[in-house]
Amino acid sequence: MKILIATHKPYQIPEISGYQPIMVGSALRDEVPAGYLRDDQGENISSLNPFFNELTALYWAKYNLRDEDIVGLAHYRRYFGTKSSHNLADILSQEQIYDALEKVDVLLPKQRNYYIESQENHYLNAHKNEPYFMMQDVIKESFPEYLSAFQQMGQSKKAHLFNMAIMKQADFQSYTDFMFGVLNQVAQRIPYESYEGQDRRVFGFLSERLMDTWLYTNHKTFQDFPLVTTEKTNWLDKGSQFLKRKFFKNTNKKVHF
Repeated sequence: MKILIATHKPYQIPEISGYQPIMVGSALRDEVPAGYLRDDQGENISSLNPFFNELTALYWAKYNLRDEDIVGLAHYRRYFGTKSSHNLADILSQEQIYDALEKVDVLLPKQRNYYIESQENHYLNAHKNEPYFMMQDVIKESFPEYLSAFQQMGQSKKAHLFNMAIMKQADFQSYTDFMFGVLNQVAQRIPYESYEGQDRRVFGFLSERLMDTWLYTNHKTFQDFPLVTTEKTNWLDKGSQFLKRKFFKNTNKKVHF
């Protein structure tokens, strides 16, 4: 088992069997802390980290962790937990992960519910619109078997976000085949290198809409887990930013607190 903890800076990393920190965008950094994996060794897209975010860790894992039975991704400030808390002692243990994967195919963070708008509308209010519609075109043209689930995801008010998941190797390869297959074609059709601000993280945001698309198309079973977070959320700021994105389209947009 290897649960990668994606980080872009030195950070307090929990010492739990099966978990391993990885410095994303290692190719762009002067130094990587001792004990951290690098995402720029072997087959990799480390230099594209400004556009792909934590997905550079997933890409590295796809080609460099093929001997692991179970592969997963957490963030330096977000983990799968037994309950929602800020206590690292509540992070899922290796044994709990093994037990859960005996019952379901994929372990996921608790779904985010936006209540007053669909996933498609939420994305379009928060991000550049062209990449989303281009992704829809790519799925329609090259992955038509996924189109129905993609449209279902778009109309849902709920989604599994953060690109976090834990699954067995065969499912991991299936998921990343689909996800990177779609994103690579989108990358050929949009001028992502000219994007500025948070829009430069385009592929990390797009990919969040592909997890549920893959899950439902392939009829995968899953279990949701609450998040253990190392930093507290400013819910007042988060709520006000959500309303600004929805009702004031031309304001500066802030997502993923």
